[in-house]
Amino acid sequence: MNQLAYRVVLESTGQAPPEPPDTRNPAAVALSKLGAAKGGKARAQKLSPKRRSEIAKRAARSRWGRPKPKPK
Repeated sequence: MNQLAYRVVLESTGQAPPEPPDTRNPAAVALSKLGAAKGGKARAQKLSPKRRSEIAKRAARSRWGRPKPKPK
């Protein structure tokens, strides 16, 4: 928590170090965004409504079926 407060103070006073430059390949980033944008839609169209429902139910059980962890 102290580190976060320190960082906020540095940023608010203009003393924060600059962010590191983005070293990713711009062409690869663009290609990844293009594929990600159409991947889910294409898969949904390919699946039958029954199969999509089965996948959604399994995901909901996985997410909500677990007991909540007890706080320490």
